[in-house]
Amino acid sequence: MRLLVDTCTFLWLAGNDPRLTTRVRAAFVNPANAVFLSSLSVWEIAIKHRLGRLPLPDSPGRYVVTQREQLQIESLAFDEACAAHDTQLPPYHSDPFDRGLVSQAILHGMTLVTPDPEIARYPAPTLW
Repeated sequence: MRLLVDTCTFLWLAGNDPRLTTRVRAAFVNPANAVFLSSLSVWEIAIKHRLGRLPLPDSPGRYVVTQREQLQIESLAFDEACAAHDTQLPPYHSDPFDRGLVSQAILHGMTLVTPDPEIARYPAPTLW
């Protein structure tokens, strides 16, 4: 399975947060699964850090790369097809980062790993 972790899931994986479910932990360590982090999530992390809403032990660029490599998570670029796909999504969620992740999951045939119940309303498989 190809898993796309949302921003909070990535941060929780990096911090071994207890909010991660048993299902998510099992899927993450299953060698049959490929796990990805979108460049959208990196951008969201950078913005929240700059605004003082997300303290990190290092700069966002170094922190994300280090954690992504340690966790063996692959990077996924956000392309124009995914950006344009936003117009096909119902207005369940107003967060552009989350809508972009939904588009990526749909167009790349991925399962979106997220605790957000609003995202689960979209026609993309989710895991939590």
